[in-house]
Amino acid sequence: MRPRIYVTQPVAKSAIERLQKVAHVTINNDPLHIVTKDELLQAARAHDIIFCLLHDKIDADIINANPHLKAVASMTITPADIDTQAATARKLPVTVIPALLLNDATADLAFALLLATARRVAEGDRVMRGGVFPGSQSNYLEGGTVSRKTLGLIGVGGVGTAMAQRARGFSMPVIYHDPKRLTPDKEHALGATWAPFDEVFREADFVSVHVQLAPQTRHLIGAAQLALMKPTSYLINSARGPIIDELALVQALKDKRIAGAGLDVYEHEPRPHPDLLTMHNVVCTPHMGSAVRELRESMANVVVDNILAVLEGRQPPNCWNATELQ
Repeated sequence: MRPRIYVTQPVAKSAIERLQKVAHVTINNDPLHIVTKDELLQAARAHDIIFCLLHDKIDADIINANPHLKAVASMTITPADIDTQAATARKLPVTVIPALLLNDATADLAFALLLATARRVAEGDRVMRGGVFPGSQSNYLEGGTVSRKTLGLIGVGGVGTAMAQRARGFSMPVIYHDPKRLTPDKEHALGATWAPFDEVFREADFVSVHVQLAPQTRHLIGAAQLALMKPTSYLINSARGPIIDELALVQALKDKRIAGAGLDVYEHEPRPHPDLLTMHNVVCTPHMGSAVRELRESMANVVVDNILAVLEGRQPPNCWNATELQ
């Protein structure tokens, strides 16, 4: 009997075709529908492998719904919404994708948010579509300067490094905080200077967040850090929503303690704080950092590589809990 695979949303055609050669594949074909827990429970009971995406919450109930479940294959870098302990207890591999795949695409979007927020691009687009054309030298849409302003990075892994590289094109001084300091040669190559955590918030004109979500980074940025920022500075987050205390951010924006925010991620996805959607100084995108056609195809095919390894009895090349399963 052919194995059964459930895919929670549409992914690249080439990846699905590879799976269909070896398995029966069921897909939720609606890209706007995030499958519910009940739907995931039904899918888990009827399938051998779950191919899930970032927004899917795979808890212990789902993992334990089928004693014959073979794996949870995720198209994420870190399986923050998968109960990996429950999976490991069942000896189920939880597979992911390598972070380096997403570095450039995520940095591109983060810098786009930075530009769009400071220069009020999204607001200008809305004004034009509403039939308003301010005088071309009117102060109606005046925004903040980007070139030669200081970029502060919280985290300089792959995406943070890519952001620093982009900042050089805008002649931006770069300061960063990361528990693991870069080598002097790497700092020189990036034009980046290490600074204490609080100093990044005090000195930067743009603070861009690039750390992984983990228990120790949840609400890493809250009211205390936002209070350190200049009233002319901007906060950019393309990492994970819960790294920032969203209520504290909303209050800081309301109180005009910071100039604005560019956000691709939210604390309680898919529901951002409603006030964020009404603020003219906030640019919001729906967690689309990896939404590049070629990249998404590569990501989906990495998931397929992992699934094929499971079906062939091999250790998946990107197994999150490989050590625990030994």
